[in-house]
Amino acid sequence: MTDPSRPIREFHRPSLAEIQTHVLNSYEPAILRGVVDTWPLVQLAKRNRAEMLQYLLDHDSGADVDAIMLRPEHGGRVFYNETLDGFNFIKNRLPLSKVLEQLVRYTQFPTPPSVAVQSALMSHCLPSVLAEHVMPLLPSDIVPRIWVGNKITTPTHIDGSDNIACVISGRRQFVLFPPEQIANLYIGPLDFAPTPSPISMVNLREPDFNRYPNYSIALEHAQTAILEPGDAIFIPNLWWHHVESLDQINILMNYWWGGSNFSTADKTSPYGLMMQALLSFKDLPPAQRQAWGHVFQHYVFSPEHPAAHLPERLHGVLKR
Repeated sequence: MTDPSRPIREFHRPSLAEIQTHVLNSYEPAILRGVVDTWPLVQLAKRNRAEMLQYLLDHDSGADVDAIMLRPEHGGRVFYNETLDGFNFIKNRLPLSKVLEQLVRYTQFPTPPSVAVQSALMSHCLPSVLAEHVMPLLPSDIVPRIWVGNKITTPTHIDGSDNIACVISGRRQFVLFPPEQIANLYIGPLDFAPTPSPISMVNLREPDFNRYPNYSIALEHAQTAILEPGDAIFIPNLWWHHVESLDQINILMNYWWGGSNFSTADKTSPYGLMMQALLSFKDLPPAQRQAWGHVFQHYVFSPEHPAAHLPERLHGVLKR
């Protein structure tokens, strides 16, 4: 595996004021060491894994959650199948407690299958846990999600919302790439991916530089960190991130907020509008496509106000 060496900036047991000022008001990722160290689940995970698992079993509502399973030969990497017309995992719905029982059993296997519950709403599967695990940085109506599994790798992808992810049990490695590295990440299909958003086709563990030569440029801009129980990471929306669970049983809680820029269902979301633009402009002659690029740059993306020369009452849809 290629190991990017540039660290993500860190704050050790930061105060709420520090996080608000230096983290949430920036567009840079940050590691928040020990920020949820006092959570009961974290304390149990550090003291006795069996007690932590029993706590979750006792609080499981019995509601079904989405879970995936990969055969051992995939090494835990969530990806496409060999023909790229499907995925390399099977998906099932079952109670969280059943997944936990599987994970405990698989700790005895030399090369176990990879199993993961991904993005399960805690208000659905663990509602009674929420009162003891409060994220004071965010509004109380932002409901966390839980991720539970053994050694699983989620390939480089993006979220359309800001994200704070808190490690409860096990270690996780995060490798982040800034948004402008998109061209060097070799992104897969926009409308068919094993995750809710498109992924990089490059295997970060074993990158094929002959096939993906510019990936070496992306790695020069990568930032990386390994999180321990009690640590959290702030990932701004549209930052690409690769996430790897490193231990036999790994648990993470995360919070997405600020709306979703990456909704495929909402045609007025930035991503939905981008998809419409792709369909609208793909068949235009190259010169016209280039011309429309200038129009979009001027009206949509320019830092300068495109109507600054007009009276404010005439700004119309250009009003900022």
